Amino acid sequence: MDIIYLHDLKIECIIGVWEWERRIKQTIILDLDMAADIRRAAVSDKIGDTLNYKAVSKRLSDFVGNSQFQLVETLAEKIAELLLAEFKIQWVRVRVNKKGAVRGAGNVGVIIERGKA
Repeated sequence: MDIIYLHDLKIECIIGVWEWERRIKQTIILDLDMAADIRRAAVSDKIGDTLNYKAVSKRLSDFVGNSQFQLVETLAEKIAELLLAEFKIQWVRVRVNKKGAVRGAGNVGVIIERGKA
């Protein structure tokens, strides 16, 4: 299994359970590891033969930027569903970091894996 990754993708969105969180945008940070067979692209050297991580980035920036989930767990699940359905990948690991959500902790979030590893 080959992995195409996109790490440290920062997106502003409404996320959280507290009333004050529902009124502001906060930055979440995504790390994505996506299973894709890159052999065809390696031979052809054409972007059309691989997973286009710029297209993934744009799609997620739009989706997450317009979302208003309360939980990072829900956001992670919806991101995984979107990637598996729209980008035809076999497996994905999604890490959602809500930096600064807990006083004293640098990073807080969830990591999920979906699909066939």
